[in-house]
Amino acid sequence: MTTSAHYADLPDPASEAEFYRDVPTKRLIAWVADVFLISLITGLLTLLSLFTALFFLPLLYATVSFLYRWVSLARSSATPGMRFAAIELRSQDGGPLDGATAFFHTVGYFVSVAVFPLQLISIALMLMSERKQGLTDMVLGTAALNRRAA
Repeated sequence: MTTSAHYADLPDPASEAEFYRDVPTKRLIAWVADVFLISLITGLLTLLSLFTALFFLPLLYATVSFLYRWVSLARSSATPGMRFAAIELRSQDGGPLDGATAFFHTVGYFVSVAVFPLQLISIALMLMSERKQGLTDMVLGTAALNRRAA
């Protein structure tokens, strides 16, 4: 199966380049916004636990981050940070992510963050691939696209 056939239902990067324009920069903006929101939620939960959450803060942060990303991707194919940056993830058939694909995309993100060389490879792929896909995107056949104006 060729690359173009594999992504037949996603916009063609040659003829519809506007869907992929500035996506790596927007993904960085979205990531910063999401980290801020996840930290805010984690801080609020820590406060509500009367600071007992400080004893397991890394686990709490990871759990909040995983659920935040999985649920928001499953619901709207974009995290709040991605919506802020006007991008969304699409599956290889061009549709929004389903719950299972959102779950595996989140798992892929966590693996790439945990294994630093994979994160570097993912960033390089986002900068150099024609559809601006990271490593997880390439494995799952997903792509981040600029959202259409509503």
